[in-house]
Amino acid sequence: QVQLVESGGGLVQAGGSLRLACAASGRTFSINVMGWYRRVPGKQREMVALIASSKGGSTNYADSVKGRFTVSRDNAKNTVYLQMNSLKPEDTAVYYCNAISVGLNYWGQGTQVTVSS
Repeated sequence: QVQLVESGGGLVQAGGSLRLACAASGRTFSINVMGWYRRVPGKQREMVALIASSKGGSTNYADSVKGRFTVSRDNAKNTVYLQMNSLKPEDTAVYYCNAISVGLNYWGQGTQVTVSS
């Protein structure tokens, strides 16, 4: 089992920045990939950014956030971060932390990010 706890959401003006954090606990040694998804009411959840747990930590980003968002991890703290810069109103969503461990998906409780115009 893996437990995920997110923090760092909030309200920000367009053009501003926020940093989300997701702390993992439990069987963290078996996590292969961690990342962030988001959901807007009435729409499907979409992938935002992923980072591999292997050495080198390859990343993958949604086209809509490339160049603005950066995913990173601190393996010593079992924490993954999402630095969000140049935020736009369309980035408003509930952001969920995700971890894949032994083929299973684990999710955090979600944190609201609201970007005002």
